[in-house]
Amino acid sequence: MSGQGQRLTVVPTVTMLGVMKARLVGATRGHALLKKKSDALTVQFRSILKKIVSTKESMGEIMRNSSFALTEVKYVAGDNIKHVVLESVKSASLRVRSRQENVAGVKLPRFEHFVDHGAGDAKSDLTGLARGGQQIQACRVAYVKAIEVLVELASLQTSFLTLDEAIKTTNRRVNALENVVKPRLENTINYIKGELDELEREDFFRLKKIQGYKKREIERQQQAAKNFAEEQYAEKISLKKGISINSAHNLLTCLDVTLREDAYSSSFHGDFPLLFVAYGSITMGV
Repeated sequence: MSGQGQRLTVVPTVTMLGVMKARLVGATRGHALLKKKSDALTVQFRSILKKIVSTKESMGEIMRNSSFALTEVKYVAGDNIKHVVLESVKSASLRVRSRQENVAGVKLPRFEHFVDHGAGDAKSDLTGLARGGQQIQACRVAYVKAIEVLVELASLQTSFLTLDEAIKTTNRRVNALENVVKPRLENTINYIKGELDELEREDFFRLKKIQGYKKREIERQQQAAKNFAEEQYAEKISLKKGISINSAHNLLTCLDVTLREDAYSSSFHGDFPLLFVAYGSITMGV
């Protein structure tokens, strides 16, 4: 799909991760709402299509009856009846008005007819008084019915075209959210999570290295302090015994090794604490 492998160019931070998650939630809700809107428009679209088919089927019969009624009028009253009717009528009494109908946020135009009784002329009612008056009134009723069907068909076809365009636009938005926006946000969220995990691993490794360095530094300082203490103690022994510092170091080393061996062998006979007392008395008496 077009959204796979793509992501937004963002800085991988915790704040941006929250922003991307919020945008993903909004895109998911918008996708669900647009999907419901598309379904509602599709249902209305199919309903209008059925009405158009039925209206067109009935329109043929109505137009045939009106044409046949006009033929009867011309046969009874003569061909000059058209001019007589036009002279007797000053303004149209059957009018058309428009209104808007809201369907799932889409405004559909609706046309409806109505009779304006004030616009009619009383002289038109006397048309055909000499001959053919009944056929003229029947023809008038037939053509009024035909006009009603034509107005209804015009309203349905206009709503049909408007709904068709609205459904196409809604479906394009649904597909864009489903195949582009949501995958891009998901890829961005996965990228930010991966970068944050990598930073966390780097911080953990850095802390371990710092702890190891501190531990080695402490051990080095302790060893230096121990060496300094042994050096000071060796100098005291050399001064008291009148021997060299190297001989004092050797003496301390021999005493330390001997005491370690005796402590190991005496630990099985319960004399281990006594050796430390002896070692303390030897070192203090040296």
